[in-house]
Amino acid sequence: MMHEILTPEDKKLTPKDRLAIPQQDMPAQDPVERRHNIEEVALGYSEEQVRLEAERCLQCKNAPCINGCPVQIDIPGFIHAAAIGDFRESIRIVKEANILPAICGRVCPQESQCMEFCTVGKSLKDVNKSVAIGRIERYVADWEREHDIVSVPPVAKDTGKKVAIIGSGPAGITTAADLRKMGHSVTMFEALHVPGGVMVYGIPEFRLPKDIVRKEIHLLERMGVEIRTNFLVGRTKTLKQLLNEEGYDALFIGTGAGLPNFMGIEGENLVGVFSANEYLTRANLMKAYDVEHSHTPFYPSKKVAVLGGGNVAMDSARMALRIGAEEVNIIYRRTEKEMPARIEEVAHAKEEGIIFHLLTNIKRIFGDDEDKVTEIECLKYKLGEPDASGRRRPIPIEGSEFVMGMDTVVVAVGNSSNPLISKTTPELEVNQWGNVIVDENQKTSIEGVYAGGDIVLGAATVILAMGEGRRAAAAINEYLA
Repeated sequence: MMHEILTPEDKKLTPKDRLAIPQQDMPAQDPVERRHNIEEVALGYSEEQVRLEAERCLQCKNAPCINGCPVQIDIPGFIHAAAIGDFRESIRIVKEANILPAICGRVCPQESQCMEFCTVGKSLKDVNKSVAIGRIERYVADWEREHDIVSVPPVAKDTGKKVAIIGSGPAGITTAADLRKMGHSVTMFEALHVPGGVMVYGIPEFRLPKDIVRKEIHLLERMGVEIRTNFLVGRTKTLKQLLNEEGYDALFIGTGAGLPNFMGIEGENLVGVFSANEYLTRANLMKAYDVEHSHTPFYPSKKVAVLGGGNVAMDSARMALRIGAEEVNIIYRRTEKEMPARIEEVAHAKEEGIIFHLLTNIKRIFGDDEDKVTEIECLKYKLGEPDASGRRRPIPIEGSEFVMGMDTVVVAVGNSSNPLISKTTPELEVNQWGNVIVDENQKTSIEGVYAGGDIVLGAATVILAMGEGRRAAAAINEYLA
């Protein structure tokens, strides 16, 4: 049933009326068709849908949703503007706090952040029925880009201070944008040949089109941020050289967590076993899915096992389908309830025919005479008491081993911090996992050096990294003053 669109000022629309409006479904590609293409799965709201979804917002005076947003967007403000059709004002409000709205609207786990605090979701006793804040954000960001009216944030008068940003992922981009707005000269150093960090090498095209990433990063260049690619800090130059020889007054480390974790099981070194990092980098950054034009080969697979239950595991499994696998299996040692992946990503994977083996874990991998993967041995599990993560601990069931034929295994069980910077800068304090230790203002053990994002948090989310970037930028600005 289609509801009449009324403005938030319309006296006929009571809170009860708003709660009665159902959350608008996100249009998506047909699952059978999208299995065989790399195009974006979620197609975005229509104008009618976005205004109707925005009508669901109760415009709470205490705005609890803002507390769940790591970059503190004025959520009621931008939703109010969207509800009355003023999309230019809506995106202006978003961009006061978020330089990457089209990206965050697509990949941020809103259900565990802003939506978790939404009064609508709490009233309906279901966070998945909260106002679809990210979908509205995506719409107004896309609207601005499609109408070719993308505005450049204003930049303050030049302060004469120089800041180096190491890494061009979400944390680095946010820090760079905020510092540039404050009038500082900013140079961003990226080890790869393309800026964007995990947004270009990790998240697939079908979830986050790379053209959108390019355009959002181009906004930094329009603000006056210099981006230097193919620059590996720790090899091309060390931290100390950037500070002492290049004359930077402050430095931010936002290099992410790019060192893949493995399981240490028998057969993990066989041909056909990949880290999710390599698997997705080949596909996303090197475009190996484009067989006719890409120079990067892809391992031919028929039966693929992906180990893990996070977004990276879902991305790897769904990518495997799109590059020709006949069967793709997710192997996860807890139940679906404990999966860290977004509910939407799990649902999309299921729709596309990916097979889930829950309460199951791999024990070893078998190969043939050429050391190529042929089978995997798995073990069944049951859940015990909650562990340190708050999730119930998986306990192996003795004697439950079974074997499945596979020719490819993708390990997606998390990442650690790359030790290159810490090893070439011994003064930089890191913890036992290699994450940079910072104080409440993101300051490291070295004067003038700050850090944020996955290099501090471990593997986290785009928006959490951006929140750390914002905090670091404020602290660096205060330090430079």
